[in-house]
Amino acid sequence: MAAPPNRGHQRIVGELYTIINNYIKKKNGRCEVDIAPFAVFLNEDDNNYVEPDISVICDEDKLNDRGCSGAPDWIIEVVSPSSRRMDYIIKLFKYRTAGVREYWIVDPEKNRITVYDFDEENGGEYSFDDVISCGIYEDLMIDFKDLQIK
Repeated sequence: MAAPPNRGHQRIVGELYTIINNYIKKKNGRCEVDIAPFAVFLNEDDNNYVEPDISVICDEDKLNDRGCSGAPDWIIEVVSPSSRRMDYIIKLFKYRTAGVREYWIVDPEKNRITVYDFDEENGGEYSFDDVISCGIYEDLMIDFKDLQIK
């Protein structure tokens, strides 16, 4: 069994989930935001899945009782010491290949947020002092300074 995430990891996930979920509700959006454990079946095989920390799915046809069948629109992973290689290399490749539109890697140890906007073929590196705009929602800005994670 993998070690459970630490408290700091869970606080970041909770804060980001709350911001995104409140944004979607306020806009009467059609997207759904889910937090791990939540199965995302990226391939057709319906046996192998990943459990992103946060998944935003805008196509309700992809959702079922088991989780999400197909690529979410936006995935956020919060890096833990044991997940570093998986988040930066393996999941990056899997998510891009599967058709995820946007992937954020939040790394509290390095004070860094790496953003991949696969739709626009760009991205960037940010710190926890920055305000980051979301690619799939033009007017959603997340101010990492405001996160209650300390």
